[in-house]
Amino acid sequence: MAMDLATTPDETPATTAEWSQTKRIAFRFFFVYFTLYCLSNQIINSVFIVPKIDIPDWATLWPVRLWIIWVAHHIFRVKTDLVYSGSGSGDKVFDWVLVFCLLVVAFVATVLWSVLDRKRTSYPVLGKWFLLFLRVCLAGQMLTYGSVKVIPLQMPFPYPFKFLEPLRSFSPMGVLWTSVGVSPAYEVFTGCAELTAGFLLIFPRTATLGALAALADLVQVFVLNMTYDVCVKLLSFQLIILSLLLLAPNIQRLFNFFFRSQPAALAAAEPLFRSPRANRIARAVLAALWLWIIANNIYGDWDGWHKYGSGQPQSALGGIWTIQKLAIDGQPQPLLASNPDEWRRISFDLANWAHIQHMDDSLASYNAALDAKNEILALTTPRDKHWQANFNYTRPARDALLLDGTVNGHKQHIELKLMDSAQFLLTSRGFHWVQDYPFNR
Repeated sequence: MAMDLATTPDETPATTAEWSQTKRIAFRFFFVYFTLYCLSNQIINSVFIVPKIDIPDWATLWPVRLWIIWVAHHIFRVKTDLVYSGSGSGDKVFDWVLVFCLLVVAFVATVLWSVLDRKRTSYPVLGKWFLLFLRVCLAGQMLTYGSVKVIPLQMPFPYPFKFLEPLRSFSPMGVLWTSVGVSPAYEVFTGCAELTAGFLLIFPRTATLGALAALADLVQVFVLNMTYDVCVKLLSFQLIILSLLLLAPNIQRLFNFFFRSQPAALAAAEPLFRSPRANRIARAVLAALWLWIIANNIYGDWDGWHKYGSGQPQSALGGIWTIQKLAIDGQPQPLLASNPDEWRRISFDLANWAHIQHMDDSLASYNAALDAKNEILALTTPRDKHWQANFNYTRPARDALLLDGTVNGHKQHIELKLMDSAQFLLTSRGFHWVQDYPFNR
């Protein structure tokens, strides 16, 4: 196979030739749809980043939000109020209705554009700018998602309480998040793959290779989203199409290269302007934009790692503590499995966060205010504003903890023992080059 993927400046640019009617119609449709789609959600926000400011998706603002809600209620007969922000999901009813609206707008706009501009045979200038827009948008997403994995923030290492939950309690997405989080090296590896695609998309000469790398990454992401019910199915599918659109100008050449063993001279990247000075200014602006995107992703993820990731302050009592003895109002209490409300374990997950496991293995989260200097612990819960627990604590040994205080007005004395994390095979098994038998449990 001839390994010739170089550009050929002397080749007649395909953009100067007359486009087929099908190509013109497809261009109009994709131009309208993806311009509106990329401007409506997180894609454009990953390009024009404002540090420490969470910019809402443009589609959630007035008046677009009202149109989408109207369509949901009157066309799709949605009876409930639409969730449009703050949920963390990209597959909300709002998102699906938005895509429907954009498809309708793109279809109508394509028909009108095709009628009003039927004499035009090609869109060479608009096509160049559209491909640049798509390249910037796709690179922004690959850099954003890659950075948040290289600094393992998207799938953090499981908190201690996760080791108390039986597998049957995990959702498919929870299984995926936990399995990736327990292996930070793998998460960093996947982030590097996405960053590689993003960096390759930055430079015109490597943009085609970057689109191929992004396509491979995104297909894997989409399959995981579909098979583990991760709520980013819609976005990942749109990004796959973006990758394919960037590959479209060279798709025949790539097909010949990979499947016919023929040389594949990729189409040369055409300058945006006729003036060399204007092109130099454009390159400088794009370089500044790329540096801004990269720097803000690194800064934002590093800041997030220390604020709400594994780099944030840990609890002085961190770990899982099993209750050994319990006395309420001075009376020793038997630890009965038949009493589902009785405490079994306390998990201190972060400096301000704890979980209590009951005898029926159910878990409840609590706000924890811990004063390590004065050895004071206070627990509260948003589920009951009147419930509170206040303790003085001592640690007679590293793996021993004594709590003395009140829980809802009743005096309690609790003796706990730290669970040895070495008994968790998930984290203690480690890596082995040599294995005579599979260790699959």
